[in-house]
Amino acid sequence: MTRDRSKVETVCVYCGSGAGHNPAFTDAARALGEALAEAGTNLVYGGGDLGLMGIVARSVIDSGGHVTGIMPEFLHDRERMLVDVHELVIVDTMHERKHLMYEKSDAFVALPGGIGTLEEFVEQLTWSQLGQHKKPIVLVNIHGFWDPLLELFDRMMEHNFIRSGFELKMCVADSAEDVLPVIHRLLAELEEEPKPKYRVVEKL
Repeated sequence: MTRDRSKVETVCVYCGSGAGHNPAFTDAARALGEALAEAGTNLVYGGGDLGLMGIVARSVIDSGGHVTGIMPEFLHDRERMLVDVHELVIVDTMHERKHLMYEKSDAFVALPGGIGTLEEFVEQLTWSQLGQHKKPIVLVNIHGFWDPLLELFDRMMEHNFIRSGFELKMCVADSAEDVLPVIHRLLAELEEEPKPKYRVVEKL
C-alpha cells in the first residue's frame, strides 16, 4: 500500500538516551509527545526507555497515542527497551534501524541529544539535500541547544561547502509546540510548488 506523503501519519523523533541537565529538555520531550498524541500522529523512535527517548515515548502512550520503537539487538541492555510501546521491532544493525525509521515516517524531528541524535538527523539532511526524499525535517532548538550546529551550517555556507542548489532543507523550531505546525506548513508549501524550492536553515 502506497503511503500518502502529503499527510503526517507518523513522525520520527531523534533525541538523547540521556535527559541532559536542563529541565527544559524533558519538558519539551513531554510536550512533543502530548502534541503528537493529541493530533493523532504516531511516533517512531529508537525504542529506548531512558532519557528523552523514554520521556517522549511515554508521553505519547500516556496521552493515548501510538508508538513504534525500533532497536538493534546489541543496544537491548544499554538503552533498555520500553516494553509498553505498541510495536517493538528488533533489528540486527544500526543501518536496518535507520532504514526502517525512514520508511515508517512522514517527517523527522530532532530534540536535544548526543552524537547518535546528531548523526541520524544529519543523515536525513544529507538524503534530502541529495534529492532522495522530500519529507519535512525540523530541528527543535530548546534554549539554544543547537545554536553551535546552526553556526557550523552557516560557516559551511560561507566557505561554499554547502553550495547553491544544495541548501539545507529544514526548519528550526524553538519549542515543541511549534513542531507540528511547522511540519504541516512545509507539506502545504510542497503541495503548492510543482518543483519544491530549496530551503535554507530558517527560524520559525
